Amino acid sequence: MTKLLNYIWRGWMIILGAVLTILLGIPVLILSIRKEHYKYAYRFIRVWCYGMFYGMGFRYDLKNLTEKKIEKYRQYVFISNHTSIMDVMLPCILMPHHPLCYVGKKELVKIPIFGTIYKRICVMVDRSSAKSRADVYRRCAERMQEGQSIVIFPEGGVPDDTSILLDSFKDGAFILSSKHNAPIAVFTFVGLKEMFPFDNSKGHPGKVKVFFNDILEPDRSAAELKSIAYGEIKNVLENQMGNRK
Repeated sequence: MTKLLNYIWRGWMIILGAVLTILLGIPVLILSIRKEHYKYAYRFIRVWCYGMFYGMGFRYDLKNLTEKKIEKYRQYVFISNHTSIMDVMLPCILMPHHPLCYVGKKELVKIPIFGTIYKRICVMVDRSSAKSRADVYRRCAERMQEGQSIVIFPEGGVPDDTSILLDSFKDGAFILSSKHNAPIAVFTFVGLKEMFPFDNSKGHPGKVKVFFNDILEPDRSAAELKSIAYGEIKNVLENQMGNRK
C-alpha cells in the first residue's frame, strides 16, 4: 500500500473505532456495573474486537502446537508477544467462553469515551509507580475470583526498536500465575508487526498466524514459568522468520 492509502486506512480505523465504541460502549458500561453481569458485557466487547479486527481487513489462522485444551470453566492467565495495537483484539476473538480482563497502561484512560469503558474492563497499571505495579496482583486476583481470566502482554509494551524479535519479559504474569494457582495459556502472534506497525505510513490488511503454544501449569516457580514461556514464543518467531527466507 502507498503512504497515502495507508493514511486513509488508518483514518478509517479511527472512524470505525469511534462508531463501534459509541454503539457498543453503552451496553458495556451498563452491564459492567454489576460484577455478575460482566459475562454479558463481554459479549459486546467481543463484538467490538471482531468489528475492529475484521473491519480493518484482518483475519487469522489458528495453529495448535499442543494437544492440551483450554477448559471452559477454569480461569487462566493468557499471554502472547506484543507487536501491534491489533494484538489486543485477538484474545477476545479467540476466547468466547472466558470473559477477559486486560492489564493495561493507565495512559489509555485519557482517550475520550473509550477511556471510560477501559476503566471498567481493565486493571490499569502506572508502570512508573511501584505501588501501582504491586497492587495489580490483588486486583487481578479479585477479577479471577469473579470468574474472569487475565490477559497480560509480558513484554510490558511494544519495543521502540522494531528489530527486536521478542523483548525481555516482565515478571507480573508469572508471579500472578504462581501466586494464585492459575495456568498460563501461551500464544504467539505472527504477522501484525508488518501488517499493522505503529508507523502510520506502513502496513496492509492480511492473515495473521496465531499459534497456541502451550498451557503451563503453576507447579513451577515464577522464574521457571517465565523462562519456558519466553523460549516457546521466541522459538515460534525464529522458525517463522526462517521460513520466510
